[in-house]
Amino acid sequence: MGGDRGPAAIVAGMSKSAEKNSDIRFIVHGPQSELAPLIAKRKIERICEIRDANEIVSMDAKPSHVMRHGKKTSMWSAIESVRSGDADVCVSCGNTGALMAVSMIRLRKVEGVNRPAIACLWPSRNPSGFNIMLDVGADIRADQDDLLQYALMGMSYARNGFDLKRPRVGLLNVGTEEHKGRAELKVAHDIIAQAADVNDFEYVGFVEGGDIPSDRVDVIVTDGFTGNVALKTAEGTASLISELLRAAFKYTPLSRIASLLAYPSLKRLSKRIDPRQVNGGVFLGLNGTVVKSHGSADATGVAAAIKLGFTLAQTGFAEKLAARVASIATPVQGDDQPQDDTEARDNNDNTDSK
Repeated sequence: MGGDRGPAAIVAGMSKSAEKNSDIRFIVHGPQSELAPLIAKRKIERICEIRDANEIVSMDAKPSHVMRHGKKTSMWSAIESVRSGDADVCVSCGNTGALMAVSMIRLRKVEGVNRPAIACLWPSRNPSGFNIMLDVGADIRADQDDLLQYALMGMSYARNGFDLKRPRVGLLNVGTEEHKGRAELKVAHDIIAQAADVNDFEYVGFVEGGDIPSDRVDVIVTDGFTGNVALKTAEGTASLISELLRAAFKYTPLSRIASLLAYPSLKRLSKRIDPRQVNGGVFLGLNGTVVKSHGSADATGVAAAIKLGFTLAQTGFAEKLAARVASIATPVQGDDQPQDDTEARDNNDNTDSK
């Protein structure tokens, strides 16, 4: 209910997603009188359960207020459905701060995690077509220990969610030289390098802004302030490029003819740089999977966020991430530490209850 485009765009995204995933089911949270007609219009009643929640978290609501007074909101109801096990994933277009706050108090942080992070997918030159960056807005602060945890959570996300056996992790900085950057970045650089061999990932060192879409790295680690600014800048740049291309091809009659000839290539380019195709940031470090969609997402963007959540649910990602964090939470790692996430999960049977 909290998206900029209202519940109609959410339901349209659900319908689009259901067309491609016949096994998907939805629990929809919000005023039943408003949601039922929208769902009936899309003819997806058979795969939807509506849970009536009349109160809504607005985009300008303070997280602290929602934590104290938000128990009757659709957002709280959605998170509660994950906590109770009725849903595998929560997908929301609502207030990011409130969603993180409610998620933290209801789902709780995984044992060993200090600050949860939001991980987003970034279009890149890698064969997979994207890189993973975190944090992109969960918390504007991050010290060296937080950055180490982000690296480990991002590595587990890449390995379990996208089958990258030995992910390459980079730490975002103002330069690649070891003497550059803030003090906490230099310390984080050293401790992430020490953790790389123990946890079976490759640490490529400091990376710069130009490396974010490159094929040099799979996971980019940064604080939430820097990551969010970079993300919003990229989205704005992609939109600007699309507008400039459209204007250029409408400039003269010849350019209009050229646009017709170039249409197939332009369509591929448009899809490649379209932020909607990689919409959805995953909250890492919680006992449950929460996907935060962009507030202004349309049906295509919502469907992309749902697809991401659906994929993570199929892989059992939340349990694997909890097992990975549990296996690395202690500062001293022995040679007999489980290196594979599946092995770690098997040896930490109680992880899910933590």
